[in-house]
Amino acid sequence: MAARKICLQHRQYITFMQRTKNTMRASLSHNKHHSKRCVATWSPLGTAFNVRANRKLNANQHNVGLFQMADMTSPERFAIAQQKSLSEAENLVRQAVESPTSPEIVVMFDKLSDALCRVADAADFIRVAHPDPEICQAAENALLSISAAVEKLNTCPELHQSLRRLLDNDKVFSSMDEESRIVAKLLMFDFEQSGIHLEEAKREEFVHLNEEVLVLGSHFIQGTQTFSEIQTKHLPDHMRYLFTVDGDKVKIGSLYADNPNDLIREAAFKIFLYPDPGQDQVLNRLLEARHNLATLVGFDSYAQRALRGTMAGTPENVMEFLTKTGDGLLDRVSKEIDIMKKTKGQYNYRDSEIHPWDPSFYMNTAKHDRYNVRGSGYQPYFSLGACMEGLNIIFSNLYGIQLDSVEPENGEIWAPDVQKLAVTHETDGILGYIYCDFFDRPNKPAQDCHFTIRGGRRLDDGSYQIPRVVINCCFPSPKLDAPTLLTHGNLENLFHEFGHAMHSMLARTRYQHVTGTRCVTDFAEVPSILMEYFANDYRVLRQFAKHYQTNETLPEEAINRLCASKKMFSAYEMQTQVVYAIMDQKYHGKRPLEKSTTDLLFEIQQQFSSLPPVHNTAWQLRFGHLVGYGAKYYSYLYSRAVAARIWHEVFAVDPFSRSTGERYRHQMLAHGGGKDPVGLVANMIGKRPTTDDLVQSLLDEAKL
Repeated sequence: MAARKICLQHRQYITFMQRTKNTMRASLSHNKHHSKRCVATWSPLGTAFNVRANRKLNANQHNVGLFQMADMTSPERFAIAQQKSLSEAENLVRQAVESPTSPEIVVMFDKLSDALCRVADAADFIRVAHPDPEICQAAENALLSISAAVEKLNTCPELHQSLRRLLDNDKVFSSMDEESRIVAKLLMFDFEQSGIHLEEAKREEFVHLNEEVLVLGSHFIQGTQTFSEIQTKHLPDHMRYLFTVDGDKVKIGSLYADNPNDLIREAAFKIFLYPDPGQDQVLNRLLEARHNLATLVGFDSYAQRALRGTMAGTPENVMEFLTKTGDGLLDRVSKEIDIMKKTKGQYNYRDSEIHPWDPSFYMNTAKHDRYNVRGSGYQPYFSLGACMEGLNIIFSNLYGIQLDSVEPENGEIWAPDVQKLAVTHETDGILGYIYCDFFDRPNKPAQDCHFTIRGGRRLDDGSYQIPRVVINCCFPSPKLDAPTLLTHGNLENLFHEFGHAMHSMLARTRYQHVTGTRCVTDFAEVPSILMEYFANDYRVLRQFAKHYQTNETLPEEAINRLCASKKMFSAYEMQTQVVYAIMDQKYHGKRPLEKSTTDLLFEIQQQFSSLPPVHNTAWQLRFGHLVGYGAKYYSYLYSRAVAARIWHEVFAVDPFSRSTGERYRHQMLAHGGGKDPVGLVANMIGKRPTTDDLVQSLLDEAKL
C-alpha cells in the first residue's frame, strides 16, 4: 500500500527579502552585537542564520498550525487532524474500489496515500523534535493510529483487486505513461510485501512475523547502546578509574577510539565488543524472522526482497560490486597501514604494529603531523550565514533558484529559532519550502537529517502541491559576539542535507508516492553525496568562505591541505565500509547460515580487511545499521560511486554551469522515483554504468 511505504519507510536517515521591518531588526541586531568583529556586510539570508531568531507564539493572533496545517495547533487538535485524515481515506478507498478499471485508479491510490501522509509525515517529525512533550505524545498517538489504518489497508482484498484488475488489463495499462505504470507496479509490490496475495493462514503468519521483526529490531538497537561491564579487579589500578566505575564494576560504553593511550583503547575495544549471548540471540532471531518473512512472500532471501527495484538489482550484483571494490583496495590499504605504523613507531617504540583499536587515533595523528590541519582553524571562514549564502550561489547559478528567508506565520514553527526558506525560481515562482531547524536544544534528535513533511504532486486543477521539508541539524547557537561557526565536516553535512532537500524541491512528479527522495535507497543518496563535492571544490568555496571578522577569503592552500588530509586514509575507511556491507549481505542471504554470525564476520574480515580480526569480539552486535539498513548497507558506497561519476564527468569542468544544472534538474531530479534510476543516471553520464565502472569510480576516490 502506498501509504505505508511513504509514511513509514521513506523518511530521509532534506533572496525573497524578509519583510522590511524584520530585515531592519536583523540589521540593527547585527550592528549592535557584531560591529567590532565583522567587516563583511551579510546578505539578508546570511543575517537570518548568523543572528539567532527568537520568535514566540502570540496567543492573541490567529494560530495557523504547524507547517500551516490548521488542526496542528494543540495536543487536542492532533486527534481532529488524524480523524479528518482517516475519514478522507475512507472515502477514497470507496472510490477506488467502486470505480471502473482506468488509469485514474493510480491517481486515487496516490490521493489516498497523500491523505494519510499529510498527517503521518508531519507527526513523524513532530513527535521527535517538538519541545512540548504533550504535543510530542499527541503526534505519536496520531502516527500510531494512522499506521494501524495503513496496516489494515495493506490487507484490504477489495483495494488489492482494484489495482490487480488495472495491471491485468493490457490495453489500459499499456496506454498509461511511464510514471503511472511504475507507480502502479510499486503499489502492487507494497501490497504483496504485506502478504495480501497469501491465503488467510499465511497472511496471519506474515502479520506475526512482521510484528516480530519490529520488536526484535527495537531490542537489538537498544542492545547496541548498552554498557559492557567487567569486574574492577580485572583491570590494572592505573586504568580502571579512566572508565566509569560502578561499585565493583567498570562500565565501558564506547571504543575510546581517539584516546592517546594504546592500552586504554585496547581494553575498551576488547571489553566493549565482547560477545553478549543475549544480544547474539536477538540478532539471530531477527535475521531468521526476516528470512521467513521474505520466503513467505516468494523470495529466496531477505536480501533478494530488499533489493528488488534498486539500481543494484540483485544480491549477486551487490556482492560483485563489493568484492571487486574490496579486492582493489588491498594494496592501497597496505600502504596506508605502513604510514600508520611509522606514525605509531614515533610514540610507541615497543609495538609499532597496527591493531584494530589503533587506526582512528594514528590516522588523525598522521594527518596532523603531515598537514597540520585543525578544524578550529577553518571555522572562522564558515559562519553558518556564509555557508547558506554559498548554497544560494550554487543553486542560483545551476537552477536559477534563490533561497529566500521568509517570516513564518504565527504558530507555523515549533521552536523560536527555526528559519523558513522559500525556494523561489526566477520564472516559475515558489517551488517549495524548507524549514531549517539548525540549532541544538534539549531532547532534540542529534543527527543531521532530512524529513519530508509534504510531498509534491499534480492536483486535479492542474496546479502543483508544493513540497515542504525539514532539515534538522545540531549546530551550536550564535553568540552575542560571534555567529555559529561550522567545521568543514559540518559544512559537508549541511550541503549533503540540502542535496536531499533540493531533490524534494525540484521533483515534479505527478504522484507524491515517487516524489523527490521517495525512491530506492541506492539512488536517494546520489544527489546528497554529489553536493559534498561542491563543498570540497575551491572554485565554489572561494565564493563564500570568508573570515567572519576580517572578510579574508579562505586561502586555496588551506583547503588543498584539508582535502589532502581527508583523502590520506580514504582507502582504509572505504575498506571498513566494504567489510560492513559484505557482512550485511551475508547475514541477509540464503539460510541457514554456514557459521555463527561471529564466525562469519571473522571470515569476512580475514578475506577483505587488512587488519586481523580479534578473537572474542563481536562487532556485529554493536552495528545498529543492521536494523535500519537490512541488506542495504551497501547503498552508501553504491551511491558514492554513482555521484563520483556524475561529478567528474559532468560537473567538475564547471560547477556553476547553468546548462549542466538545467540538464541535471530536468533529466534526473525532476523524476524522483518515477523512472528507472539507472536510466536517469545514464541521462547524465551518457551510458548505463556497469559494475566495473562503479568499482573504478570508488577506487579512483581512494587514491593516495
